[in-house]
Amino acid sequence: MGIIQNVMAVIVVLGVLITFHEFGHFWVARRCGVKVLRFSVGFGKPLWSRLDRHGTEFAIAAIPLGGYVKMLDEREGPVPPDELDQAFNRKSVWQRIAVVSAGPIANFLLAMAAYWLLFVLGTTAVVPVVGDVEPDSPAARGGLQAEQEIVAVQGDPVSSWDDINLKLVSMIGHDGAVDIAARDEGVSRSSSYRLPVEDWLVNQDPPQPLASLGITPWRPPMPAVMGQVIEGEAAARAGLEPGDEIRSVNGEPVDDWMHFVDIVRDNPGDALLLDVVHDGESRKVTLTPGQRELEDGVSIGYIGAGVEPVEWPEKYQREIRYGPVAAIGQSLARTGEMSVLTLDAIRKMLVGLISPTNLSGPITIARVAGESARSGVESFVSFMAYLSISLGVLNLLPIPVLDGGHLVYYFIEAVRGRPVSERVQATGLRIGLAVVGSLMLMALYFDLMRL
Repeated sequence: MGIIQNVMAVIVVLGVLITFHEFGHFWVARRCGVKVLRFSVGFGKPLWSRLDRHGTEFAIAAIPLGGYVKMLDEREGPVPPDELDQAFNRKSVWQRIAVVSAGPIANFLLAMAAYWLLFVLGTTAVVPVVGDVEPDSPAARGGLQAEQEIVAVQGDPVSSWDDINLKLVSMIGHDGAVDIAARDEGVSRSSSYRLPVEDWLVNQDPPQPLASLGITPWRPPMPAVMGQVIEGEAAARAGLEPGDEIRSVNGEPVDDWMHFVDIVRDNPGDALLLDVVHDGESRKVTLTPGQRELEDGVSIGYIGAGVEPVEWPEKYQREIRYGPVAAIGQSLARTGEMSVLTLDAIRKMLVGLISPTNLSGPITIARVAGESARSGVESFVSFMAYLSISLGVLNLLPIPVLDGGHLVYYFIEAVRGRPVSERVQATGLRIGLAVVGSLMLMALYFDLMRL
């Protein structure tokens, strides 16, 4: 069932993002007088199509991993003399720039609309209260203490753990100190703390900013009760089911869920004898965790199960809501922040600060889309907004084949007064295909490794 949900979620997400992207090209092309021959969501043989009064074929194709807008163009085939004025290649360079850039812009506008909706409806965030500080960690050396609320990072106000993580991830490779402002419970005035770091998070896969600082967020007590069990994994094979409470492992009492997770991680491939209680009835279960090898060669255990959700005290929850007008500015700021973060991540990957294993392909997108859909509308819309921004940013990269590569050619043409030669464009096309193809294969490989 989980696989089906993941597939459906990714089809919905990619379908919406691709449709908006291609509609951007389509809408501007029509207004620039360009004849659009086909508007296709998906590749391959059309499953459905219809022709409008302008002669444009709208189609939904079998492979939902992309889409395209095919325009009348003399470079792609003969054009009737009476339609030459509608050919894309006959339009001014600035009109062609407008048509090509409209796709990524549509993705940014979609993200802004999604964030605006979330800000207007209101989102519930967890107040960033420190639960524990690991001894001899940067947080401990900086003087940060448990039960303090973090209110700013590097001088920028934060109101949730999401805000903090975004700010910290943007500092990958930072040397010196991370400046944190925090306050004690019931106190309005905050204190400043400098957490010493060196080559922070460089090549960490995946980056774990809070754990690297030695900070554990506060969370309510989580009994070791199964909330979900994935079919086919170790927990399901052992006969565990939602609602099972783990009381002990090999005769040793289990304090809470995190204690149980630590036991599982430390015992890959080892048979564990569990005392399990369900609806007042106890039983013995033999559980053998699967084995997963990390990049550093260390093996950890996993069983394919999740904890039963717990209620958060009201004082640790915060509603973030804005009026319709104020939400416009907030959505614009969030879209800009995420765009810069994406570009910075690409730069750091190119210079070696971020491991290329962080590349994600369709499998990871499907998994995250499914998880966010199961987590609720808020998580799903937020994920879709971020993916839309990523699609917009990636399409603007100056790589031939992508929109950004075409824009580079057109801007050169605008400066020189004549187009880039077809030979140069053909060479660039081959290079661009090789680069994009290699990145796609790498992303798919890392997806499979994560499985």
